[in-house]
Amino acid sequence: MTLDFTPTTIDELDPDRRPSVRFALVPVLAVVIFLGIGSALLGLDPHVPLLWSIVTTGAFGHYLGYSWSDLYDGVANGLLMGLQAILIIFTIYALIATWVDAGTIPAIMYYGLELLSPHVFLPVAAILAAVVAFAIGSSWTTVGTLGVAFVGIGAGLGVPGPMTVGAVISGAYAGDKQSPLSDTTNLAAGVTNTPLYEHIYRMRTGTAIAFGLSLVGFAALGLQAGGAVPADRVAEIQSAVTGAYEISVFVFVPLAITFGLALKGYPALPTLVVGTFAGVFTSMLVQGTHLVPAWEVFMEGTELETGSELVNDLLATGGLTGSAWTITVVVAALVLGGLLEKTGVLAVLAYHLSQGVSSSGSLIAGTGAAAILINGLTAQQYMSIVLPGMTLRNLYEEFGLDSDELSRAIEAAGTPTGALIPWHAGGVFMASATGVSTLSYAPYYLFGLLSPLVLFAMALSGHGVPTTNRTKRTQHAD
Repeated sequence: MTLDFTPTTIDELDPDRRPSVRFALVPVLAVVIFLGIGSALLGLDPHVPLLWSIVTTGAFGHYLGYSWSDLYDGVANGLLMGLQAILIIFTIYALIATWVDAGTIPAIMYYGLELLSPHVFLPVAAILAAVVAFAIGSSWTTVGTLGVAFVGIGAGLGVPGPMTVGAVISGAYAGDKQSPLSDTTNLAAGVTNTPLYEHIYRMRTGTAIAFGLSLVGFAALGLQAGGAVPADRVAEIQSAVTGAYEISVFVFVPLAITFGLALKGYPALPTLVVGTFAGVFTSMLVQGTHLVPAWEVFMEGTELETGSELVNDLLATGGLTGSAWTITVVVAALVLGGLLEKTGVLAVLAYHLSQGVSSSGSLIAGTGAAAILINGLTAQQYMSIVLPGMTLRNLYEEFGLDSDELSRAIEAAGTPTGALIPWHAGGVFMASATGVSTLSYAPYYLFGLLSPLVLFAMALSGHGVPTTNRTKRTQHAD
């Protein structure tokens, strides 16, 4: 993946407008307070506290001497960084609706209920999601397609939705991190000047440990959640599905086309657009939907009357217009991130974080912490990879660390943790695509919790970390 915009480092900031580290914390604390009060205490949609944060950060920038034109450039850059995510969200919303209308997702639910049991469902869902995400290089596509179907299967098996979503997202991000087709994997390697497969190899141990522990956790949760499946529940879902859809091998054509293009290395966005068209045509040819209603589903989503309230709820989708709430949250968060970057807040915080390290292990752990912080402040995983990747490259050289240590740190902490943050593009998408809120699935998103913890444990224990060259570090500090 290539970017037309690169964040500002501290050396590039105008000294007259560079905030001190204490002053840089002012808008950061404002963001935390506004989101805490607005979302957690008052129960407002995140749009409102994000707007408060944008206004506060804009005023902060004006105080530093930035003109409206300067601040607008920051807004534009923030949106540019997240443009691909915005377009993918639009497309996946439409794709899910067309795949439901085509019978693709209902068919996966139908057969999944016959093949899986509650006790093994969670670990199997995580493994299947990991395999698919590794093959196609996209966690979002995996969750937006197979993940939606797995939620329906889990509901039929009596597995709580948050557990199902946590398992699917865990597998999706674990597979995505190790895929040479993944945009974030390529970005982390590129921004740190690390050969792609060296970056992937360096991540392998930490990913395997975090995902292995996740599978153990899901197996335990499956034993807890699983029990005797009410026969009438499975029969109700399958009967409702077959009553509303023609279930045959042909309904899997959109799935085969989409994943086939992804496996051949086509970019995510055009692949998803083709998958959407395949869904519309399958709906017309297999389900007998006329041209205009098929494209109305693309726009407005699906609203079924199958005789089963559970199935109606599981297969209700919003279509392209249903993405508006999600998109507006993402846009507001990206605007905030762009302003924090433009005013130098992120560069100053990243720099001073790097100056506080005294060993190789603390540098790697601090890099991971910086990636998580930037994820929360910018709502965009690309920024959490690019900014610390650019800021800390020279410091890693001074400590005698290879570039793949840096690339591993920013991706192990930056890529998976975005889905834990309610206003982050990843968190907002996962919640809206699956119908389970971020805070509900977060405790069960085991890989997202464990991946940075494994990174910190390996770094601070010295596992695989070269001995610190303190002389070079001291000379640089002077």
